[in-house]
Amino acid sequence: MNFASDNAGPAHPSVWEAMARADRGHATPYGNDDLTRDVANRLRDLIGLPDAAVALVTTGTAANSLALACLCPPWGRIYCAREAHIEVDELGAPEAFIGGGKLTLLDTEDGRFTPDTLRHAIASAQSGIHANVPAVVSLTNLSEAGTLWPLADIAEVVEIAHGAGLKVHLDGARLANAIAAADYDLRDLFATGLDAVVFGGTKNGLPGVEAVILRNGGKQLELEQRRKRFGHLLSKHRYLAAQMDAYLTDGLWRDLATRANAAAAKLSQGLQRKGATLLHPVQGNEVFCALPRAIHRALNAGGAAYYLIPDASLDGPEDAMLGARLVCNWSTDEDEIEAFLALL
Repeated sequence: MNFASDNAGPAHPSVWEAMARADRGHATPYGNDDLTRDVANRLRDLIGLPDAAVALVTTGTAANSLALACLCPPWGRIYCAREAHIEVDELGAPEAFIGGGKLTLLDTEDGRFTPDTLRHAIASAQSGIHANVPAVVSLTNLSEAGTLWPLADIAEVVEIAHGAGLKVHLDGARLANAIAAADYDLRDLFATGLDAVVFGGTKNGLPGVEAVILRNGGKQLELEQRRKRFGHLLSKHRYLAAQMDAYLTDGLWRDLATRANAAAAKLSQGLQRKGATLLHPVQGNEVFCALPRAIHRALNAGGAAYYLIPDASLDGPEDAMLGARLVCNWSTDEDEIEAFLALL
């Protein structure tokens, strides 16, 4: 009963098969192989931008940091949600890759800031040579609360940002889950005008690969040079490409995300029947709920794995309500959910 993270789930068998095929014989290293070029072009086709800059890396932190470094000058300011991954989970990597930069945190409700919050933040930024210059807005979809950014809302954020001369980055570690839940495609997403998107695979059935996509194809060389400089260019790059190749084939990425979302919906329904309080709407593959500490303690003793949100101790008053995050992945099955609910 592991609901700790979709990172904890297994890779899909077809991905291992694709990697085994890529392992036959020799291939030009450092991303100069045919498979890597083909995967990049397939991504460009999917988003409807034949000239987009594309690069594969192994981690979401590297993907976000490289994308932001290509959009933000060292003296720039990045607006993001207060709980955004680039703020609380990446140890200052974006700022390190940028060579400066400053994150400005926006208050949210259910993981999303409002257009008015963004407008006010941009309008109130100090001007002149003594303060960081507004440069980028960063979104996360699914948000850190597991909620969706509808296309219309993304488009509104882009309009606000572009109107003020800012670029827009989207952290898409769980983008497949967001797209599957909202039922649109990657072309629709890029039609909003986003400048940089991370198309994640590691949380959705891949061993470890993320695609960095920049609308401005003129950034291709810069993106590749930054990737190399920060140690994220693999010599045997074909193994990253093989993962993404399997991910894109027959819509596997959407299918796996749909499975994870369905599991989370079933889990949340069961939790509510058992009396748990949902902390955020369940719109993807994450469930945030509150239960008494005594229940968390019993679930933990019974072998259930998940995180308390925020990090809290199981020691203390038994009736204290503690929040939890439970995450489903593509392999989460009905038996696992039923076993958890029976234990609850």
